[in-house]
Amino acid sequence: MVEALSVLATALIAVLMVLICADIVVRNGFGGSLPLVSELGAMMVVLIVALQLPSAVSAGRLAQVEIIIDALEARRPRMAALLNAVFCLLGCAILGVVAWASFGILHGDWTSSDFIGIPGLGTLPTWPFRALITLGMSVAAAEFLFKAVRYLGKTLSITKEPS
Repeated sequence: MVEALSVLATALIAVLMVLICADIVVRNGFGGSLPLVSELGAMMVVLIVALQLPSAVSAGRLAQVEIIIDALEARRPRMAALLNAVFCLLGCAILGVVAWASFGILHGDWTSSDFIGIPGLGTLPTWPFRALITLGMSVAAAEFLFKAVRYLGKTLSITKEPS
């Protein structure tokens, strides 16, 4: 699931690049612009981040103070595993709240038939974007939870703490 979301996000990056390039050509060549480019671009940037986040969590590519963790892992591996578990549990909690809030927004967009764009010129419903953002945040929260369980397992499996 994590890799599938990452692949989808990468494809959306390519779509966004083509959309922006096409808008530039239309602006310079014909003096106009394509409809929905700015609205679609704004939604797609948030969507791409949400879809790439589970992969970043899974691969451990989030910003942390690694100099402290690395030093702790060398001297106190159990403490480092516990600290990493706490970090992951906090990440899970925060992204769980974001996913829950995103679900509320998705529900609102679904029931109100919210859309982006200009009626008569071009519109798109917002719920598909919100659904994918909610999915990305939920999978990222779950990935944090899985990592926390692995780190907690490490705290129990490390037999001797160096002095």
